[in-house]
Amino acid sequence: MLTNGKDLVLTPRFSPNRQEVTYMSFEGGQPRVYLLQLETGQREVVGNFPGMTFAPRFSPDGQRVIMSLQQDSNANIYTMDLRSRTTTRITSTAAIDTSPSYSPDGRRICFESDRGGRQQIYVMGADGSAQQRISFGDGSYSTPVWSPRGDLIAFTKQSAGKFAIGVMKPDGSGERILTAGFHNEGPTWARTAASSCSSVRTRVPPDRSSIRSTSPVITSSSSRPRPSVPTRPGRRFSSKAMM
Repeated sequence: MLTNGKDLVLTPRFSPNRQEVTYMSFEGGQPRVYLLQLETGQREVVGNFPGMTFAPRFSPDGQRVIMSLQQDSNANIYTMDLRSRTTTRITSTAAIDTSPSYSPDGRRICFESDRGGRQQIYVMGADGSAQQRISFGDGSYSTPVWSPRGDLIAFTKQSAGKFAIGVMKPDGSGERILTAGFHNEGPTWARTAASSCSSVRTRVPPDRSSIRSTSPVITSSSSRPRPSVPTRPGRRFSSKAMM
């Protein structure tokens, strides 16, 4: 066991070299970001973030982490340089911007935002430039994550009280749903041992057959405790989107 099991720990993320894990812990009652060295077990606090709404993810080069921080009723996306501990704000809106994920080359970021009235997927440059919406289907979209090859973005879609896992191209085209149900959310890409181009299977509920794909396996998380997130008056915001 890597942590003591006494405190709420959420969404651990491997570094690109698989030697470190970053995670959010409520040890002491406040959300903190930790960096854990797997070989030595050494742990260090990256920072204290009382307004954190989404656990950090590494940049592809392992030099930065990206996260979402709440300010009043809004949330914006920030990056932190792990060497200097410098934090940079890269979105600045009156919306809830969260769930950021780097593209494999580190040049772009996908994230979710309700700036259009409901959660949708957006893409921007790594510096926050050229922000554009790429999801336009019915329902709301959340938890986008870039594939290891960079050719697809996986996401959670919520519509008619159900959750679905789907993929689309980074320009928003080619959307397709892989599996749907009441507990399908928070997709994660798995890397194959030999190559991310290997043909693999995505496991789906018993009422549907396995779906063959030429991309890495996508798995989804079941419901689990998550930190509270800001909500807008007259609008229901699902905490399931904060994976």
